[in-house]
Amino acid sequence: MRRAIRAVAVTLCVLAVHVQGAAAQDPTDDARTIPYPVTVSPEFQRALARGTRSPTGEPGPNYWQQWSQYTIVARLDAEARRIDGSVRIVYHNRSPDILPDVYLQLLQNLHAPGVVRNRPQRDVTGGVELKRVVAGGAELQPVLGGAFQGPGRSPRGYGVNGTTLQLRPPQPLRPGDSLVVEIDWGFSVPQSSSGRMGWSRDNLFHIAYWYPQMAVYDDVVGWHTDPYRGNSEFYMGYGDYDLTVEAPEGWVLTATGRLENADEVLPEAVYRRLQQAERSDSVVHVLTALDFGPGRATRRSDSGYLTWHFTAENVRDVTFSATRASLWDAARTPVGDLDGDGEIDYARAEAFYRGTAPRWQHAWRYVQHSIDFLSRWTGVNYPWPHMTAVEGAEIIGGGMEFPMLTLIGDYNQRGDTALYSVIAHELAHMWVPMIVGNDERRRAWMDEGTTSFNTAQAKVEFYPGLDWDAGSREEYARFALTDWEGEIMRWSDFQYTGMAYGVASYAKPATLLATLRGLLGEETFVRAYRTYLRNWSFKHPKPWDFFNTFSSVSGRNLDWFWRAFYFETCTLDQGVESVFSTNGQTTVVVRDYGLAPMPARLTVTLADGTVVFGEIGVEAWLSGKRQAELTLRTDAPPVRVEIDADNVFPDVRRENNVWVRP
Repeated sequence: MRRAIRAVAVTLCVLAVHVQGAAAQDPTDDARTIPYPVTVSPEFQRALARGTRSPTGEPGPNYWQQWSQYTIVARLDAEARRIDGSVRIVYHNRSPDILPDVYLQLLQNLHAPGVVRNRPQRDVTGGVELKRVVAGGAELQPVLGGAFQGPGRSPRGYGVNGTTLQLRPPQPLRPGDSLVVEIDWGFSVPQSSSGRMGWSRDNLFHIAYWYPQMAVYDDVVGWHTDPYRGNSEFYMGYGDYDLTVEAPEGWVLTATGRLENADEVLPEAVYRRLQQAERSDSVVHVLTALDFGPGRATRRSDSGYLTWHFTAENVRDVTFSATRASLWDAARTPVGDLDGDGEIDYARAEAFYRGTAPRWQHAWRYVQHSIDFLSRWTGVNYPWPHMTAVEGAEIIGGGMEFPMLTLIGDYNQRGDTALYSVIAHELAHMWVPMIVGNDERRRAWMDEGTTSFNTAQAKVEFYPGLDWDAGSREEYARFALTDWEGEIMRWSDFQYTGMAYGVASYAKPATLLATLRGLLGEETFVRAYRTYLRNWSFKHPKPWDFFNTFSSVSGRNLDWFWRAFYFETCTLDQGVESVFSTNGQTTVVVRDYGLAPMPARLTVTLADGTVVFGEIGVEAWLSGKRQAELTLRTDAPPVRVEIDADNVFPDVRRENNVWVRP
């Protein structure tokens, strides 16, 4: 209603907007810089020409992406803290290209001696031990020097370069064909790997980024072989997974995917409680402290090991946790109508935590609400059978996301609101990058910024009455006034400092989504936002797809916005220069001190209590001027004028936004 009233007020009250050249006010001032149009990378231009991308932000008519089918068999040796396994990958070449070589990721090589890192690691374990490598039916041998020099046919084999494994099979992989890759491997589990996986005490493992995985070959860049340096995260393709893990009896496993043999590994009482949880809106204590140990938490085995079998469809990764001292709480959560039958579907919302993390007794509820809310807010229903939060205090202080699974610290010292916030954040990653599969290695902002924004919206519903976008906005504004800010579009692994990485990846892009909502209006923003998420579900968007979607759906040329805030470090700084009244009119002069243009929305309070609204459009600043004035019809003298009273725009110096009558 307030927006509707404001629109009428603007129409009725604005008599004139006059743009003044800076020289007319102060001859020493220079005209402002006008943001130039967004540039598109040559690779993206070629994709547009080939029809795999579109100028409207949708996947093009010729869009394609690769597909993989994984069969993984692994064994967890809890005493030795070691994983050994084998993986069989059927890699389908859906591209129009002939691939002489294929590339995989060996992400545990972050812990190999001598690899390039930009985040120190506690453990140097030796990385991945490759025991057998087969491609195209031929066993491959390592190539001298560890990597190939070119795409020729000499010789077949494999080479390891940091976290990248290059395979040259006997024959090139042609369009429409598939390649079978088989690898036996193993590694020692580090205590903590960049806070993303490892072991805690003697009762918890979280195993992630742990198997040889196909690198992404996409329609814009081709093979993505950027090394994993420990900071910027991951770019992964989609596929189906069949995962079998042998683990000692008494250790309970949860993993990406559906547990296919729950009745074989869980005792009957535990299995019944798990089934009950899938029908219950309130918590079911699937495992309590009285259930720990072989024969109680799990069934027994003659060999001392149990085999856990999971399957997952259309995911970009698999991970698993193994615990022998964690409580297990679960309930169901609504995710919308997945199968189109008109009925609400449900996923299992659950939490695994140890008795040393008492705040986690409410974690199941935080998972339940987050999945429910985010399915509604994004317009994309949560598609998988469960969402699980795992407490792992010594491994991680914050949180880390995986498909259907998240690892989070105990948050004993930080409070319930903080725990809800981190759970909501990690679960929001199920939408980006798990469903909308962007490249985190180069463009961390596409998922971290979006996820931070989504987290704030979840908190608005769970903890109403507060401006949860304010934290990101204030963090960005403070940092923008330093000399250390880096461009959002700078490759994430090459930001200037850790703080620059954090602001460019989290706070600033989250703030800019809130800014877009204020700029475009709630209805248009939500329509554009959901269009982007739906169009790129289970696909690989690039930044220009995001930009083009918003410009196309809104029907507005937003190049000035993308250029100023994403490609540059321009700041918004508008101030009330002067206010004067005469003959029933009030003129407000606004000065633009920054380099980022933005509409100047004015709230004018009159002496009789009337509030009048007006706006100086962004076109005033895009004309290259520094100063503009807005004349309003007023029946009483103004006593207060404020720019952006709703705090929707990221003005870095708000103290000059307000004028008060002396």
